[in-house]
Amino acid sequence: MTTNQQAFDTARALIPGGVNSPVRAFGSVGGTPAAMVKASGPYLTDIEGKTYVDLVGSWGPMLLGHNHPAVVDAVHTAVDAGLSFGTSTPSEARLAGLIADIMPVERVRFVSTGTEATMTAIRLARGATGRNLIIKFAGCYHGHSDGLLAAAGSGLATHALPDSAGVPEAITSQTLVVPYNDEDAIKEAFETYPDQIAGIITESAPANMGVVPPNPGFNTFLRDITTKHGAVLIMDEVLTGFRATAQGGWGLDNVDWAPDLFTFGKVIGGGLPVASVAGTAAVMDLLAPTGPVYQAGTLSGNPIAMAAGYATLSNATDDVYATIAQRSTQLQTMVSEALSAEGVNHSIQHAGSLFSVTFGTADTPVVDYATAQSQEAFRYGPFFHAMLDNGVYLAPSVFEAWFVSAAHDDQAMNIIADALTAAAKAAAAATA
Repeated sequence: MTTNQQAFDTARALIPGGVNSPVRAFGSVGGTPAAMVKASGPYLTDIEGKTYVDLVGSWGPMLLGHNHPAVVDAVHTAVDAGLSFGTSTPSEARLAGLIADIMPVERVRFVSTGTEATMTAIRLARGATGRNLIIKFAGCYHGHSDGLLAAAGSGLATHALPDSAGVPEAITSQTLVVPYNDEDAIKEAFETYPDQIAGIITESAPANMGVVPPNPGFNTFLRDITTKHGAVLIMDEVLTGFRATAQGGWGLDNVDWAPDLFTFGKVIGGGLPVASVAGTAAVMDLLAPTGPVYQAGTLSGNPIAMAAGYATLSNATDDVYATIAQRSTQLQTMVSEALSAEGVNHSIQHAGSLFSVTFGTADTPVVDYATAQSQEAFRYGPFFHAMLDNGVYLAPSVFEAWFVSAAHDDQAMNIIADALTAAAKAAAAATA
């Protein structure tokens, strides 16, 4: 039998760091990554044959659970018809129509990754306004395109600095990085750079620094100030879309406005590589071939991915979302009670069904990246490994959301409950 360590050693000899996305390497929690080979319902199975309750869900797409029969059948049917055509297919318009039925968008352009979607949205914002500067928030992740791998400068409204080797400062200087939930910082940016800001990109409910909900009215403020200054509002729903609620993070606000552009991903592909930029016809029709803003992709709108996405969304019924919401609330309570029983200072951050745990923050509200970073992150590694040892797979970073699916039944929840007892003790005993 091949062990997880052997699988990781083989991968490291061929793949940088042994992984194709950095968080998978267990860098922040230590230990050897589990190499998964099978999934079903709420469970994952690794190469050693050990089964885990999965609370990652492929980072969100597995809304219905792994290997849902309707999704698998749709993929098999699509595969039988051909893997890829390099042409338009009816399945593209079918999935676009379903998205437009659920969300307030008029046009949808499919791409293969969330990075492509956000990169295209920013290009559209610049093309629509003739301006260069983009505002983003510290701690919000919008993919790894150069202009978005930006760290805050020395002041609230200064040009950003590269956050990665290989990113030219000339590119990140077109990005202004400001604290999340800080309306004054946004106002200052527009006052400092009048008629220069093309748009704001924001996660509708940030979930890449842990879950950090927007303050009441914050997203509406972003809509109002971008409208006032003729800038484009981009709401990144790659992670939250069709996941936090049926209408994503935008659906949490119960508002009568919409951003100019959304970016979607994850759930709309049902586990296959799909993302999209979507929004008003006025902005979206600037894309080639109808407009001057260029974007293209050889595998964009792949028919197998379209089938998986359509099957996932069309089976995401009200009952599915009700089950996920109920299980999420149940899990949040279980986690908090277990940690409290061991005297572990913590808080639970949530946005719809998405949530995360922050350690040492019971008396310090987590409202932005700085407060998220100030937590007692050293407690998470022992907590994570205790959960893993007891059959529960969590995200291998404290700065990630927890995901449940409609397939998480009583049996799965009982396994989680049992694991939490040991995990809470491990978190309590952890030292910096």
